[in-house]
Amino acid sequence: MKLYIKYMVSLRCKLMVKEELLKLGLHYVIVDLGMVEILEDITEDQRKQLKANLLKSGLELLDDKRSILIEQVKNIIIEMIHYSNELPKVNYSDFLSEKLGYDYTYLANIFSEVKGITIQQFIIIHKIEKVKELLIYDELNLTEISYKLHYSSVAHLSNQFKKITGLTPTFYKQLKDKRKQNLEDL
Repeated sequence: MKLYIKYMVSLRCKLMVKEELLKLGLHYVIVDLGMVEILEDITEDQRKQLKANLLKSGLELLDDKRSILIEQVKNIIIEMIHYSNELPKVNYSDFLSEKLGYDYTYLANIFSEVKGITIQQFIIIHKIEKVKELLIYDELNLTEISYKLHYSSVAHLSNQFKKITGLTPTFYKQLKDKRKQNLEDL
């Protein structure tokens, strides 16, 4: 049986969900971002208890099919951008359609209707968050980051970064360096 969980976006969330399942005597096969597969059927009491326990930690057990689909889209994007070493070579729209087995137009319409932003905007926001992370770690230069995240050029990356954050990538990196210096002066 599959259960879908909203706001489950990190390894810490996975560990917490595993712990809650074990408390209820439920045996999991897979615990993935946003989705859990358990061996047995869940009783109504177990479902209520799991829902209440997850809610205490800021997670939400989903019942509605549209909400489940939206969470699946979000989790695929988050997994793709933040946790995989290589972004797919195909268009994101083709990638999502293939992963979920739905027409991209259908996914895009439901997503924007429920979330208030397009899938593309959601992807861009997460790509910029990844750029920030890579800038802070200081392991890659801007050219390498733009290549890694499949930007057509450094200029394209810089324009999107400025549009989302209001800062240039270079200025953002300088802010990090200044904060570091200020901490060292204490």
